[in-house]
Amino acid sequence: MATTTQVKVLKSDTGILDRMQNDHSAKKASELLQTDMEKHHIFFNEMGFHDHITHHILTSFALGASPAALQKAFDNNSSYQLPRRPVDEAIVQKLGSKDEFNAYAEKRDQYPNFLAFFQRQIDSRGIGPVVNEYLFANNKLADDMLVRLFGGLIHPFIHLGFGLEFNQPAIVAQGLAETAVHQANLKPFLLPAERAAGGVGKEGQKSLVQLQQEIRFNHKLRTSVHWDDENKILDGVMTRAPSEMIEIASQFSVGPHQIEEKLAELVNAVVYFTGAAQCPPKCIKFDFFYMHCVTSAIFLRAFISQPWLSEQNKLRILEWKGRMDLLVYTSRGATEPHPEDISTYNPRLSWEEVFSKTVNHDRDDGHAAKFIRTLAYGQELCQPFERDEGKYKEAFLIRGDMWIKLANMVIDSIQESDSMWIRNTGFPEAWEGVAERSKL
Repeated sequence: MATTTQVKVLKSDTGILDRMQNDHSAKKASELLQTDMEKHHIFFNEMGFHDHITHHILTSFALGASPAALQKAFDNNSSYQLPRRPVDEAIVQKLGSKDEFNAYAEKRDQYPNFLAFFQRQIDSRGIGPVVNEYLFANNKLADDMLVRLFGGLIHPFIHLGFGLEFNQPAIVAQGLAETAVHQANLKPFLLPAERAAGGVGKEGQKSLVQLQQEIRFNHKLRTSVHWDDENKILDGVMTRAPSEMIEIASQFSVGPHQIEEKLAELVNAVVYFTGAAQCPPKCIKFDFFYMHCVTSAIFLRAFISQPWLSEQNKLRILEWKGRMDLLVYTSRGATEPHPEDISTYNPRLSWEEVFSKTVNHDRDDGHAAKFIRTLAYGQELCQPFERDEGKYKEAFLIRGDMWIKLANMVIDSIQESDSMWIRNTGFPEAWEGVAERSKL
């Protein structure tokens, strides 16, 4: 049985795609995830780059990886991890006080103490009450934590999502602890955008694709980020065009009767701006930052399917995710989409072949695997909305065989190049080292 201190993956714990697995791979995944939790810090360097081993192992397991492939994924990415830090029992005892919690929050070296704290909280009260108190209580502490959940390029959201989707209390505790040690520096965006929207749960009138277009047409927003900005969200968008960003982002909202529609739209829209962010005649490449909008989107279902989460908070998590996606889109130059690069692509591999290539890739640290899994899920999720050519035609621009074409594009783009991804796709400088496409 999975507990807050023991990872136990069953062969049925394959997540939202519900693919077949076996006891051998489940046992190996459990062993590797346990080792990662016991041996490694949540960050692999002092700059706060994240340990992706949990993401990689669970995603590969969900895509059908063998025990050998799982071990290889672990070995390839364990050598550069930082060792786990010791727990300070005196600090753990203090974290039950809201004032002390706030005093130790946002400090990376406090991760082991927050992990121990949340493990004990979940042991005592269960996942639902703890997540509700620390993320969705609609008070200052919970709002700060919810802001942090979207920090660090959405990594805390992803990690917590894995814990919920794969039924692992230990990984839920990790996700909450990781959230606690991130900065709440998106607070000047997420909370004002919610206020500008008139609160949570207003009926959504505009699609994310429409709002992406409005961002591209807004000169101040589109030029708010400079190539040499160290943090393109904080130093760029939120310094040079904060009110414009908030005004447009606030127009994405989700009404009580729109949950399923907007869930699918959230996946489709981020796949659209990520997949179509190309630079012909340069070879196909995908932006590292945009990709995180895609790889996080798959976990929205894990949140909104929880019976302990209120409808109001389900609407809130969907709205915040959509607004965060628009902010990230803007922060890399609000690229002009090239959907023809997707629709005209010639796919060589079936889904099963794509999955096999992904879980056996020599250089992936989990990013490609997460990208591929979300594409497969997106095809399944969005198919019912593709059939309505009237209502959803303009909001769901990825449709039909574009999903498998994108999966092939991802696989083909990471095979031989020195760099698997590009960074900051909206700037010509990002493409300088990328070769041109073959004219054959």
